[in-house]
Amino acid sequence: MSLTSTHEASRAGMAGETAARLMHRCKWLARCTEKPGEILRTFLSPAMDEVHGAMRPWMEAAGMMVAVDRAGNLRGLFPALGSENAPRLLIGSHLDTVPNAGAYDGVLGVLMGLALVEASAERKYPFAIEVLGFSDEEGTRFGAPFLGSRAVVGELEGSLLECVDDEEVSVAQALAEYAAQLPETIEATLSPESAAYLEFHIEQGPVLESRDLALGIVEGLAGQSRCSVEFRGQAGHAGTNPMKLRRDALAGAAEWMTAVEAIARRFENGVATVGQVTAEPGGVNVIPGVVRCSLDVRHAEDAVRNAMVQTIFDEAHAVAARRGLRVEAGQYHEHPAVRLDAGLVALAQRAAGHAGYGTIRMTSGAGHDAMVIAPHVPSTMIFLRNPGGISHHPDESVAEEDVAAAIHMGLWFLDEFVTYVKGKD
Repeated sequence: MSLTSTHEASRAGMAGETAARLMHRCKWLARCTEKPGEILRTFLSPAMDEVHGAMRPWMEAAGMMVAVDRAGNLRGLFPALGSENAPRLLIGSHLDTVPNAGAYDGVLGVLMGLALVEASAERKYPFAIEVLGFSDEEGTRFGAPFLGSRAVVGELEGSLLECVDDEEVSVAQALAEYAAQLPETIEATLSPESAAYLEFHIEQGPVLESRDLALGIVEGLAGQSRCSVEFRGQAGHAGTNPMKLRRDALAGAAEWMTAVEAIARRFENGVATVGQVTAEPGGVNVIPGVVRCSLDVRHAEDAVRNAMVQTIFDEAHAVAARRGLRVEAGQYHEHPAVRLDAGLVALAQRAAGHAGYGTIRMTSGAGHDAMVIAPHVPSTMIFLRNPGGISHHPDESVAEEDVAAAIHMGLWFLDEFVTYVKGKD
């Protein structure tokens, strides 16, 4: 066996051992929760503090300097060889969850950064590695996503600070209380030495599994529109109002929801979802007079997404006109599509090839912290196969061998990044 093949076999073996440890840590951190019996961690919660407490000694043992910033982001810095002002590779994802979550969404990506530092601990690079565990990506507590990464890039401001949780506590108030309780926290800022951002994440979909691939290279993230649509008719007695005289808001909303599905199918690679529906007054024997619906629309091209939203709104007005209803439709949140850095995408693909893994390039339909970081720092993402495409659910899973593949590929990414950094000098 040649020296090169011996080294590669050793590296693959190390990746396997590190993957086993990472999987154990994911399961251990799943016990850090606000709600017994399910996984739930929200922005600035005690459960997030528990995660920080568990991960700090792991990071310190790997030679990292560890801190928490004033937005609740966990940050571990592995220094570069020789220079305090060396370029910095950011590796991160989020530590918060949706309600009743799985054990891998977000947290796996943070632990991947730690795993890569541990797997290369005997080697220092001409760049520093900063591992970031963002405090909020899901938006579970305040309804607004990406609070952690937005703070790091200086975009946690304005109306975002006015969002309130179920206890009527605002983001601004929560941040102030957090800083008062933890005066040792550092500023939530992006280092000027930040040269690139890398995020590992389970796919949260079935594409890689359908292609029998462990890894995918993300080259873009779909833009998102979140909207509200309200139908108003006339509530009335279910037994005394003839069908032809009714102005049933729920029947109109149902017709519109079916149309939403048909409209989305007309736009290639577009998706639209009505995920929340509330009907008032809500009696078994009362015709619904008011129905409020959520609408989530996504596409990799903003112009197409905007056309989808307008077409769906037009259909809502058409349904209302036919049924004698009133409708109000509006968009309350938008995040434009993001193209990831072409050079880093190519670098990631080369790294996967060196490690011996076939990949495909993908667009992510889900939102990730990379969407927020990419406009400020060149970024790329790596997807790991997600059996069954199940995510945001306790049955969410990832195979240990696929985690090993990601670590193996990640070590090659670090090697390739040496050349990338030198080319930027």
